[in-house]
Amino acid sequence: MLDLQTVNDVLRRATESNSDAVLMAQEGPSSWSPVSSSDLYGRVRALADVLEQWGVGKGDRVALLSENRWEWLVTDFAALAIGGVDVPLYPTLTPEQIGYMLRDSGAKVAVVSTAEQYQKLSQAGELPDLEHVIVMDPGHNEGAESFANLMKDAKAKQGRDAAFDDRLKAVRPEDLSTLIYTSGTTGEPKGVMLTHGNFASNLNYSTEGLGLNSKDSSISFLPLSHVTARHLDYALLCHGVTLAYCVKFDQLPEAMKTIRPTIFVAVPRVYEKIRQAVEGRSAHSPVKSRILSWALGVGKAHQPETLTGKTPGGLGWRLASKLVFTKIREAFGGRVHLFISGGAPLGMDTAGWFADAGIRIFEGYGLTETSPVIALNRPDAHRIGTVGQPLPNVECRIASDGELEVKGPSIFPGYWRKDKETKEAFTDDGFFKTGDIGNLDQEGFLSITDRKKELLKTSGGKFIAPQPIENKLKANTLVGQAAMVGDKHKFACVLISPNFQALKAWAKTQGVATEDHAELVKDSKVVKAYKEIVDRVNQGLANFESIKRITIVQDEWSVETEEMTPSMKLKRRVIEKKYASQIAAFYRDEATSKG
Repeated sequence: MLDLQTVNDVLRRATESNSDAVLMAQEGPSSWSPVSSSDLYGRVRALADVLEQWGVGKGDRVALLSENRWEWLVTDFAALAIGGVDVPLYPTLTPEQIGYMLRDSGAKVAVVSTAEQYQKLSQAGELPDLEHVIVMDPGHNEGAESFANLMKDAKAKQGRDAAFDDRLKAVRPEDLSTLIYTSGTTGEPKGVMLTHGNFASNLNYSTEGLGLNSKDSSISFLPLSHVTARHLDYALLCHGVTLAYCVKFDQLPEAMKTIRPTIFVAVPRVYEKIRQAVEGRSAHSPVKSRILSWALGVGKAHQPETLTGKTPGGLGWRLASKLVFTKIREAFGGRVHLFISGGAPLGMDTAGWFADAGIRIFEGYGLTETSPVIALNRPDAHRIGTVGQPLPNVECRIASDGELEVKGPSIFPGYWRKDKETKEAFTDDGFFKTGDIGNLDQEGFLSITDRKKELLKTSGGKFIAPQPIENKLKANTLVGQAAMVGDKHKFACVLISPNFQALKAWAKTQGVATEDHAELVKDSKVVKAYKEIVDRVNQGLANFESIKRITIVQDEWSVETEEMTPSMKLKRRVIEKKYASQIAAFYRDEATSKG
C-alpha cells in the first residue's frame, strides 16, 4: 500500500525516481519527447516560483483550461506545491460556462492551452478576480503570459531544493486541493471540493493488487479535467509508470501504435467504439463475418478461464486467437496486460464480448465526490457485471430505496459555497448519498443498476432502469447512442443517435444512395434495420420495460453538441428538451393506445 498524505507526495515520488521518461510529451500524432523526473521537478519549481511572485498563496484558485499535455500536470503540481487550489475546466466548455466557473471559484490565474481557449476568456464576461493568464502554445496573445517564457529557468531549477521541498511538506491533508465542477447533467454545475487527504487516501488503496511497475506505460487521453483521469495519472506516477499525453482523441489510434501501452484505461464508449470498428470491418465480408462469429463462439466457451486470468489452451482457441483475437489486441497496441473501464457503466454485452475475445476488463466505479474510486475489480477479485469490491477504506451500505450510500476519508467535505446542497448530499449520520441504485452480493461485489434520478416510472407504477437497456442497444454497430424515455407514461420509447460512419457504409450495401443524415434516418430500409435491433433487445426484456416506439435522430450526439458529458454520460435533460416534439409524438395517442 502507498503511504501518501497529500498530492504533493505524488510529485515527490515521481521526481525522486531518477527516471529518464516520467512523461512522454506529444509533438505530433507519432512524435513524442521524453520528460525526465528532473525535467518535471525543474518545471514545477519554475512555475511555482512565478505563481508565488504573483501573490498566489494558500487557498488561492488557479484555473486550468487545456487538453492533456505535460503543461497541464506541471501547472497542477505547481499550484498544489504552494498550497493553491486548482480548478480544472473542460476545454469543450463554452465561454459562458467558463465565465460562470471562473467567477464562482474566484480564480486569480487561468492557464489555457491555445489561442482559441484564450479567446474564450475574452468572451466570458466580467472576471473580477482574474489577474493573470498564461497560454501554453507559442505565439503572441496580447495581455497573456507565455508558458515557455515562464519555463526559462526550469533547467537551472532541476536540482533538489530544500526550501521548495519544505513548501511541499507544509501542505496538510486537510487543505483544499481542487474544485472540480460537476458536468451539470441535472442542473447548475457545483464545485466539488476535494482535499489533499481525500485524494491521498483514495490513491493509497485504489491500485493495490494491480501489479503496476516502472516497466509499464499508459496513454493519458481521458480529459484531465475529469477526476478519473487525474486520479489515474497520480496513481501511475506513484508506481513509476510512464505516461504519454495524447492531446487529441482522434490521434489515439496512432498513439497506440507508437507507444504500445501496457495499461489501458478508458470510459465504456471507447471500448464500444473499438468493438463496433471490429464488427463493422467484418460486416462487409461474409467470410470475415463468419470467422469473427466462429472465433467469438470459441472464446465464449472458454470465457470462465479468461475471467480468472488464465490463457485458454486447445487448437480451436489458438486458431481463433491467431485469426481474430490478436488483431483486436493490436487495436490497443498489442502489449496491454491491464484493461480498466470507469466513468460510466460498461454493460454486460460489451464486457462479455471482450471476454469472449480473451480480454478481461476490470470495471470500476466512483464519483467526483468520492475522489473517485469506490470499488474496483482486480486480478485476484473479479466478477463480470459488477464494479468490484469496495476499497477497504470505504464503507458502503444500501438504503431502503436501493440507493448506495458511502462513508470514508476519500469522501469530499462539500460543495463550494453551497451549504444547502452539501447538507442535502449527506445523511444525518454522515453517509454520502451517491444517487446510484446499487446492490452488494454475499461476497461483497457491488453492482450499480442505474442513476436514482434516471429511473423511469411508468404510469402503471413499474420502474425501468434505462442504462442496461441502452447498453444492449449500443452493442450494435449501427447505434451510436440511445436514450430511453417514458417516465410517467404507459410505455417506454427510445431516441437513437446512429453511428453514422457505420450506417453510411451499411446503407451503401443496401442500395441507399444518400449520405445526408436527415434523409438517411427517414429511409425505409434504415428505419426497418433499427426496428429490428430494438426488437432483438426487446426479446430479453419484461413486457413493461420493452421499447414500444423509436425515433432515429439525424444528430450524432457528442460532448461538443452538449448531449453528452465529458465522461460520455447522457445529458438527459438536454436531450429531452432538444427532442421534446419527437417525445411528445411518441405519446400523442397514449390515452387510447394499448402500448
